Amino acid sequence: MATDDKTLEATSSSSSSSDGWKERILIPTLLAGIAGGGYGLLSKHSKVHGLANISATYATNFAIVAGCYCGAREFVRASRKAEPDDLLNSAIAGFGSGAILGRLQGGQAGAIRYSIIFAVVGTTVDFATLKLKPALKSFRESMTGNNDGSQKQNGGLKLPEWSPIQILDEEALAAKKAREQLYAQRNVHNLTKEES
Repeated sequence: MATDDKTLEATSSSSSSSDGWKERILIPTLLAGIAGGGYGLLSKHSKVHGLANISATYATNFAIVAGCYCGAREFVRASRKAEPDDLLNSAIAGFGSGAILGRLQGGQAGAIRYSIIFAVVGTTVDFATLKLKPALKSFRESMTGNNDGSQKQNGGLKLPEWSPIQILDEEALAAKKAREQLYAQRNVHNLTKEES
């Protein structure tokens, strides 16, 4: 019975460690492809090669590089049995994926150069992502309006406090109507004074 519990724990821990692969591999790869396509739109080579061709080329190359890096980072994380936020995973994966892609691109000198560049850039991007993640989460929560963990009734976006457009609840709507009636009475009173 104890062996059944151990195998159950092993399968549940391995499945829970692979649960976030979409967030850690697929989404960054897609975002890199989109960024590459955008960079291709701004490229000076679009006049020579055509806008669609150069955008597709940049999108593909960015997605390949990001996919290789993120896949290597997950491989290193699984091999080291480390947490997803460990920056050593990023450095090792950047060094390895940079060496492989650099070797394909520019020989031995390219492998050394690319491995250093990928390790530095990949670790820097992962570090920045770790630091920005809480700020982005709080921004998203403030926009959706579930800061206290409860779901908003309408499920839509919540406008910021400083926005001139506000969605009023029943009490605020009644107070607004009372102010409008008071304002209308003042205007009528001022008009009758001016006429007499």
